[in-house]
Amino acid sequence: VQLQASGGGAVEAGGSLRLSCAASGRTFDFRYMAWFRQAPGKEREFVSALKWNGGTTYYADSVKGRATISRNNAKDTLYLHMNALRSEDTAVYYCAGSHTVIQSNLRSQFAYNYWGQGTQVTVSS
Repeated sequence: VQLQASGGGAVEAGGSLRLSCAASGRTFDFRYMAWFRQAPGKEREFVSALKWNGGTTYYADSVKGRATISRNNAKDTLYLHMNALRSEDTAVYYCAGSHTVIQSNLRSQFAYNYWGQGTQVTVSS
């Protein structure tokens, strides 16, 4: 399995962007895919997750109402659309996937064994 994240960049506060994560390999039986982020000097934190076959979505409180996670089935691509961006959204964003993660631990980075390389998002105020 390979995950390739893209779509990051510099944006002004209040703006929006869409991150993409192209997945290849054995993805058909992923249980969940997710987005995490890591700001300088901080631990990696959960942002959002999608049940790969089913579509149920989950969000961190910090992005709820501002983020939408989705999937393009035909392209095996995961997206994260974020709007009303804030300076505290500045981080490296990572996509992740797992065949074994379960609902009770989908917010834990340690539940995912496939990771994209990360894409930088910088929000200026």
